Amino acid sequence: MKTKSIGFIGGGRVTRILLQGFMNRNLKFGKVVVTDTNPEVLGNLKKLFPEIETSDAANAARQEIVFIALHPPMVMDTLELVKEDVKAETIVVSLAPKINLTKLSMKLSHVRSLARLIPNATSYINEGYNPVTFASEFEITQKQIVLELLNTLGNTFEVPEEKLESYAIMSAMLPTYFWFQWRELEGIGQKIGLSEKESKESINNTIIASLNLMYKSGLNPEEVIDLIPVKPIGEHEPQIIEIYKTKLIGLFEKIKP
Repeated sequence: MKTKSIGFIGGGRVTRILLQGFMNRNLKFGKVVVTDTNPEVLGNLKKLFPEIETSDAANAARQEIVFIALHPPMVMDTLELVKEDVKAETIVVSLAPKINLTKLSMKLSHVRSLARLIPNATSYINEGYNPVTFASEFEITQKQIVLELLNTLGNTFEVPEEKLESYAIMSAMLPTYFWFQWRELEGIGQKIGLSEKESKESINNTIIASLNLMYKSGLNPEEVIDLIPVKPIGEHEPQIIEIYKTKLIGLFEKIKP
């Protein structure tokens, strides 16, 4: 990786995830500049990654690859502030849902290499599932640079832009639908006689195998579900399904462009 410089406009969770993934792969950059409106956020990030340079948004925007790591409501106003600092040859990758390429180009009309990525928390351990879309004017050599960089974070794949928000629901946010349940089950395992280690290993190994059974066994979903006759929380499935439908489809309607 010969990228000379990277800028992050926004120093929150997603920036930490990407920086950790890059560090895990021992990637070296000439400069990594991060900006954030919260000095405490920058201070904490500097402790984790001493090699980064904390600076203002204009400096971050002047780097060769610029990641827009902001919540959607902040993106357009921030781009208005830094648009003169972004060079025409800069690669700009937005990590936000909702703000599509058309809107980004309204502020960065001189930039051809615009892209959008839906990042995944599992990129923290280089096992991300990260869909990306590129502007039609994106040069092929520039695209190769971006894909080479992002592939260090896990599985990065190109998709039509209209599918990005769907992947935000079905990939980026998906772990949150289950993490709290696994944590609770771990505690229950310990209460009924397993050690902490035994409980964690039981959950981890069984969930991985269960996913493989559902999606790689050749059985249809009904056949898989029928393999276990006793379903301790089966009577509550309708309520759980309704929560999924109401919350997730509702959220999708809010974040789609």
